[in-house]
Amino acid sequence: MSAPFGGAAGLLQRLRPQRVDVADLREVAGTVLPALSTNDLRVRLVQRPRGGSVVVLEEHERCVQTPLGDLADDMTAAGVRPTAAGIAAALSAWVAHRPVTDAAAAGSGVAVLDWADAARTAVGWRVVVRRGALTVPWTADRATEPAVHRVRTAATGRAHDVVLDLRVEGPVALWSHPVAPGLATAALVAPERMLQRARSAGLLLADMHVVITPQRPVACAGLAVAARLAGETTEASVTLPWQRLADLPWL
Repeated sequence: MSAPFGGAAGLLQRLRPQRVDVADLREVAGTVLPALSTNDLRVRLVQRPRGGSVVVLEEHERCVQTPLGDLADDMTAAGVRPTAAGIAAALSAWVAHRPVTDAAAAGSGVAVLDWADAARTAVGWRVVVRRGALTVPWTADRATEPAVHRVRTAATGRAHDVVLDLRVEGPVALWSHPVAPGLATAALVAPERMLQRARSAGLLLADMHVVITPQRPVACAGLAVAARLAGETTEASVTLPWQRLADLPWL
């Protein structure tokens, strides 16, 4: 399990991190972790006979076990403030990033676009589950091929129902989610509907191209304008004609 701990620390805080003490982490975890447990999710501290405490997350078929010392090291490296409030917020963010269960993916998964390669040169469809402002990807580790197909089909259907904000700026239509940025690309499962809505907002996009950066708003424009937008941004992006979206692979 990766170790994201909420908002990014400032540069000075990352260059000169203050140590998150294991004893302090254990004390905060003893209060915070039980409150994060639900009927399906069990979060607890386990004291091993040797090697110190381990944080254990169990949810259906998923189980994560992380030594408390490793978690403290990761928090220190990430620049987490070694206060009770800072550690509590980091623990809550860490639990929120836990792996998605098959049941959660089947029950509430949404299809979005994500990076298909480490170099960020291609995108593909992925099932994610929303947890507040987060969208956490689902990995089909144990699901059978028919089950994976059912999950992806249901997630595509839910993507049609995601309500996004549309803002038109000159020749560009910008699509964003008011809370969860990772859901902005859900609109791309129905590009014809995007064309119609843009037209209703006064923007005619006969040759709509989309500038895609996962976890960011989606920009739609004509080919020349889309190419200019992609060239002006410092972030990696992929520009595609809307007809290509249906052919993108599942990740």
